[in-house]
Amino acid sequence: MNQITDYRKYNKIAIMGGTFNPIHNGHLVAAEAVRQQLGIDRVIFIPAGKPPHKDIKPMFNEHRYLMTVLATVTNPHFEVSRIEIDRAGMTYTIDTITELKTRCKPDCKIYFITGADAINEILKWKSPEELLSMCEFVAVTRPGYNKIELQDTVSNLKDNYKGKITFLEIPALSISSTDIRHRVLAGQTIKYLVPPSVEEYILKFGLYSADDISSAEIDAINARLHSVLTPKRYKHTQGVAQEALQLAKRYDIDSDKAYLAGLLHDCAKCLTDEEKLELCDKYGLILDDILKSQPDLTHSFLGAKIAEKEYGINDNEILDAIAYHTTGRPDMSMLEKIIFIADYIEPNRDYFQGLDKVRELAYKDINKAVICSLENTINYNKHKKRIIHPLGIAALEYLKEEENE
Repeated sequence: MNQITDYRKYNKIAIMGGTFNPIHNGHLVAAEAVRQQLGIDRVIFIPAGKPPHKDIKPMFNEHRYLMTVLATVTNPHFEVSRIEIDRAGMTYTIDTITELKTRCKPDCKIYFITGADAINEILKWKSPEELLSMCEFVAVTRPGYNKIELQDTVSNLKDNYKGKITFLEIPALSISSTDIRHRVLAGQTIKYLVPPSVEEYILKFGLYSADDISSAEIDAINARLHSVLTPKRYKHTQGVAQEALQLAKRYDIDSDKAYLAGLLHDCAKCLTDEEKLELCDKYGLILDDILKSQPDLTHSFLGAKIAEKEYGINDNEILDAIAYHTTGRPDMSMLEKIIFIADYIEPNRDYFQGLDKVRELAYKDINKAVICSLENTINYNKHKKRIIHPLGIAALEYLKEEENE
């Protein structure tokens, strides 16, 4: 859901667009320099959604957004907008500026911060003439950048399109997101290239360390999940997938399977109770009395069927991990345990009693983490006088017996 922010109190705003994959200190230095040089009231960082010129995996959208929030939170003149990430389809600068202008007073000046190289490409953008009339471009350059090469382009934009372009030299722009990703992949330090909070985030979620999953497959799954899940549930799903990836690395199992299972574990969650029961019947799921009385509990078993029939997943390990991620069961596979725990501890979870302990156990002893989470869940349901599915009780008894052997 797009943030609806009112900018009518500002006389000058600047848009800092980019993929921010990841955001780095060069972005921040450039934004602050533009703010001070031009007397900007507010700099709005806008992580790109689906730009026409770059291939960005949708699974990274939330990561890019959250890293940008972490990087900018200490500057009271900065803010981050989801306007492009939450917009369906291809995202174009003209659409973003048009929407932002509806939130500004008529005489507000809008500046668009971009790299000097992009100035040569403006006429290839969507509706360039209209765009040039709506905002002033600030071309940030590296020291020693040869502006003479741009003079013909700039003259053309000014003379024929009445474009307004300001150049500003930024020393820190020698940093690049591409170099940072390569450094992470090579196991090199990125300290002092990104804010400490962003470095910590990248390391916590293992970003940029592997690229084994098919981009097309992930894109298709994410696009569908985004359309069938609520924003909160979609965010939870992304958190579970990333947590599962980290746990898979810790326990040395197939990270692709863990990621896909985490991504699809709640694919049936946002269906209505009536829809869940209808699809259970359609796919031949036999429901016990507990599942019939609590249709929401069917989402994990139904999710496995939907993952198979509608998302094309035919790996039984992945399907079982989805099916038992809520109840658990005796003799769970390592992948099943990982999805069970990833769902419990993912970073977007609101805090509840016992969460910290399970998070601590998860990377030390997965069996103890599952035992602890099952005990917490069973006790909570007893307190709420809810019926407890026997699979959860059986899973807990099995693991405790195994621990005592």
